[in-house]
Amino acid sequence: MVKTYGLTHVAVAVADLDRTQAFYQAILGAVTVYRDAGFLQMQTPGSRDVLVFERNAALAGKAGGVLHFGFRLMRPADINAARAAVDAAGGSISESGEFVPGEPYLFATDPDGYTIELWYEIPTAVDPKPRRRSASRSSRPRSQRSRVPASAQRTRR
Repeated sequence: MVKTYGLTHVAVAVADLDRTQAFYQAILGAVTVYRDAGFLQMQTPGSRDVLVFERNAALAGKAGGVLHFGFRLMRPADINAARAAVDAAGGSISESGEFVPGEPYLFATDPDGYTIELWYEIPTAVDPKPRRRSASRSSRPRSQRSRVPASAQRTRR
């Protein structure tokens, strides 16, 4: 068995890289990590997820067996923000509800006609466990911790 980080990217054909880049940045806060004339790679913050978009107007929006791709929300209440983000970015919501109580979802269509799903799932037994901070570490981000100059670190005699 080969160990992986799981599914990390989906590559899809799009008609307009600028429009696609704006849509996924607005919906997910996705950041462009690579771009050339016919190819765009974006990453969602705080994850290893990569969205790969290749310019190919002839194939853009064609299902080809891919029915949708999904993004799991961190909190169930985030479904309202997801709905607003899709509307503001020019997407359209085709369906929404709850799979079971406490697991809201929505299906939306992006500018090329692909269906994306935004949903919350109650944590499962195979989800990664949250990282714990060491008791000896500061709870403030490293950039906000004060540093003591080397000259002040000398011990007194």
